[in-house]
Amino acid sequence: MSTQSPSQRYGPYLVVGLIVLVVLLAVVFIVRQPGGGAETAQQPTVTTVPGLSGEAEAIAQARGLTPDDVAAALKTYMPTGRPDEYVMFSSGGHSGQVLVIGLPSMRLLKVIGVFTPEPWQGWGYGAKATMEVLEEGYVNGQPVLWGDTHHPALSETQGDYDGEWLFINDKANGRVAVIDLRDFETKQIVKNPVAVNDHGGAMVTPNTEWVIEGGQYAAPLGWEYASLEDYADEYRGMVTFWKFDRGQGRIVPEESFALELPPYWQDLCDSGKLVSEGWVFCNSFNAEMATGGVEKGNPPFEAGASQRDMDYLHIINLNKAVELVQAGRTEEVNGFRVLPLQTAVEEGVLYFAPEPKSPHGVDVAPGGDYIVVSGKLDPHVTVYSFDKIMQAIEAGPTEKDEYGVPILDFDSVVEKQVELGLGPLHTQFDNQGYAYTSLFLDSAVARWTLGGSYAEKNPDEPWALISKIPVHYNVGHIAAAEGDTVSPDGKYLVSLNKWAVDRFVGVGPLLPQNFQLIDITQPGEQMQLLYDMPIGIGEPHYAQIIKADKLKPWDVYPEVGWDPRTQSKDPNAVEAGQERIERRGNTVEIWMTAVRSHFTPEIVEVKKGDRVIWHITNIERAKDATHGFALPGYNINVSIEPGETVTFEFVANQDGVFSFYCTEFCSALHLEMTGYFLVSP
Repeated sequence: MSTQSPSQRYGPYLVVGLIVLVVLLAVVFIVRQPGGGAETAQQPTVTTVPGLSGEAEAIAQARGLTPDDVAAALKTYMPTGRPDEYVMFSSGGHSGQVLVIGLPSMRLLKVIGVFTPEPWQGWGYGAKATMEVLEEGYVNGQPVLWGDTHHPALSETQGDYDGEWLFINDKANGRVAVIDLRDFETKQIVKNPVAVNDHGGAMVTPNTEWVIEGGQYAAPLGWEYASLEDYADEYRGMVTFWKFDRGQGRIVPEESFALELPPYWQDLCDSGKLVSEGWVFCNSFNAEMATGGVEKGNPPFEAGASQRDMDYLHIINLNKAVELVQAGRTEEVNGFRVLPLQTAVEEGVLYFAPEPKSPHGVDVAPGGDYIVVSGKLDPHVTVYSFDKIMQAIEAGPTEKDEYGVPILDFDSVVEKQVELGLGPLHTQFDNQGYAYTSLFLDSAVARWTLGGSYAEKNPDEPWALISKIPVHYNVGHIAAAEGDTVSPDGKYLVSLNKWAVDRFVGVGPLLPQNFQLIDITQPGEQMQLLYDMPIGIGEPHYAQIIKADKLKPWDVYPEVGWDPRTQSKDPNAVEAGQERIERRGNTVEIWMTAVRSHFTPEIVEVKKGDRVIWHITNIERAKDATHGFALPGYNINVSIEPGETVTFEFVANQDGVFSFYCTEFCSALHLEMTGYFLVSP
């Protein structure tokens, strides 16, 4: 590769590239305005739909439905009482939560409270177990009660989803959460002690030994200060490998570590599988090491970080890194183990391969033999061969970056480049030998064929664009049914779109996101858009889709008096007949039961200034017999599922009469499920 500086080598292309990008965005904007393109054309009306008669035919005629419209409706309709075939776990974006959606119905089944208080579940409103988890995510002891969730990752066994655990990152604050899929509740939040924020998390290795949290914007490790004038020397990138203990159901920070990287901006990562298991691939951008400063007359980040034709695909030997960490070859940053960059270089842990500039997707094919990278400013996807990468490493790279990281020759490791369209981002796979890539600027999803070991499924057209389907609009991530595992299902693909111009009833200037369900069962050029689902929570990013029968959630907790945090019986569980109130000095402790349709005891009396410890056990054993408990004036609101025990504590610092009540409409006498909390002056 040339030794010219980025500005010398790529500067002439920058202005042209930016002009082209602005023109493309302008064209897209104009086309999407009302009256600006085919998308706003009236739908065709029909006189008859084959196979329909009577009321169904009249409805189709009244709405102007085509046969394809009717087929799409039938493919997504799930009669009452019939569960969905698939479950999609989607990030909740700025809500800090996780969305659970059924497919093909696209019904929202649940919002899992993760980084942000969620009142329906009482998540973060007094219950000790939930407050302890949220407090794990405090930053330097400061409460941080919002998050920007990006990439959910289902636990895997031998590269296939097993339906046991779910992980999700918080980009804004550099955190990762663990969700137990026995009860769909968050059990742990870990704060990265090395990085302020992240982006490329969470991804898992094929047997969920490690949860991968890629970095994002370079900074001094450990949240230290350094001037941007010292960027090349003091700033660093990183990727963190969190050790997961299935027995405990917890990430173990003491057994985890971070890998120091050059101060490029690392983005998404993906774990190798099958032939590439033990390796991890992360893309990056801003290999230019631009530091911005438009207010000082410097090029803005969007220009400074896009000058070069190439950024770097990071190729990481995870197995070797683990060996070095276990051998004590680490340094400590804020008490956390970090494998130094120089050690990684010397010991063959880290290699680079050039990749098209501004990449935003790196996706490993089902067999682990190919790695697909998309550069936002390149119309191609670039397919790297794992076998060729290994050969290039064995041959010995001859070039290095300025930090000494070996750079593999681009032509020696690339298997193919496939031209798909404008703004390629993320890729998923199916069981027919197809890959699917989102095209942000085209607002489309491209279907293309894999070659190599997959060519037998499409022998006539390996490595070829087959078709595109328009989506609405500005698609980011896509999710196919089990589409990033060793055995994709095919069948459905969901396009996670950032814009919803002209899709739904107007709700003001802030529009919903739009999840679109696509049928990908038919081979060749046929893909069918089935459903638009508005998402009134912004801005979801990634999702994973699992076969519903792999999930084994509990209907009720295993025993009366269950503690969801420890997944064991709570020592403060209360059985019927054991309810009581005890005073010890200025501490009042209550052991209460909840059952349709009363609390026992119903009246609790304390004095102002008393410390109150309150345990409530839902002694119901019927499915869905949940009770709530709300105490006005004290910010207490908890959800108590069948068999669960919750505990909350507070100081009775307001005198008066406070009526507590059940917040779940649990029976005909629900309104009578109440009581009085009396605080005397």
